Amino acid sequence: MNRLGWLGLAMLLALSVPALLGGRDLLPRLQSFAPGLMALLLGMILLCWTLNALRLRLLLGEQGARVGRIRSLGVVMATEFAICTTPGGTGGPLTLMALLARERIAPSRSGAVFAMDQLNDLLFFFCAMLAIAAYALFHRLGHSQAHMLMGSALLLCAALVGIALLLRYRRGVIRGNGRLLRRLGMSPARRRRWARKVLRFAHALADTWRMPRRTLALVFILTCAHWCLRYSVLYLVLRGLGVELAWIPSFLVQMLSLSAGQFSLLPGGAGAAELTSATLLSPLVGSSTAAAAILIWRAVTYYFYLLAGGPVFLYLLARPRQERRQQTG
Repeated sequence: MNRLGWLGLAMLLALSVPALLGGRDLLPRLQSFAPGLMALLLGMILLCWTLNALRLRLLLGEQGARVGRIRSLGVVMATEFAICTTPGGTGGPLTLMALLARERIAPSRSGAVFAMDQLNDLLFFFCAMLAIAAYALFHRLGHSQAHMLMGSALLLCAALVGIALLLRYRRGVIRGNGRLLRRLGMSPARRRRWARKVLRFAHALADTWRMPRRTLALVFILTCAHWCLRYSVLYLVLRGLGVELAWIPSFLVQMLSLSAGQFSLLPGGAGAAELTSATLLSPLVGSSTAAAAILIWRAVTYYFYLLAGGPVFLYLLARPRQERRQQTG
């Protein structure tokens, strides 16, 4: 099955979960949602993209001047679209490197920027888990919320331990990768080219770490602002549906649901994210409200990414071809 077939199947599965959960009560719940609040939520996503575009230009350093504000926004939207349409988001870094290569930015540099971006995300979630744990010391959490907090902390700790081990034993990993490529029959010349690419990436990542502390601090502040906006969507959706649920459990529901979506390797986590959020949210707000909230939440944070990012992705990919045709014509 091709990529579009997998995406269509994943979206069908994603839509079926809230439809089956909500039943006949789903449509009336959706009709009660204020259009003005939906416009606000979509505006929050646009602001998230703008913050990420600024973060991208900051991480590129002096090379960020080559990427204008509108262009960087387009690159971010196209990259998010690729993340939402590929298993585990694997198309994201490839799209970012391909688009920045047209601005004469080396793939090693753009790959290091993507890695640094992901490390900032992990640092934000680590700080968020610490803040929620501190909150739990002075406020009693419900049984389900405590389990969600424990599950989120375990996932985050596993990711951080994996990164720490990779950095600690990076030389052994590189040598092991070389031996694996040799056993797979790759020629010595190709192995040397692959090793040079890995070393260039490592040097570019080290250069990014050595950026001015004020720049790195600003990048982290933008990261926090982005995720606070993004993870406030479900909270505001529930408020719009007339449910008073605290921000912390809504944060934990989103974190666990999106993590499950990543592990499912389905495009955008479609289906797995809806099923996990339905399991976690239904005991807190009821099945019909949970179904409506999940559908609106995913419409803002997934389907809108496809509808808005798709045309930008196609335009940025098709533009160089059009320019070549005009030059040859």
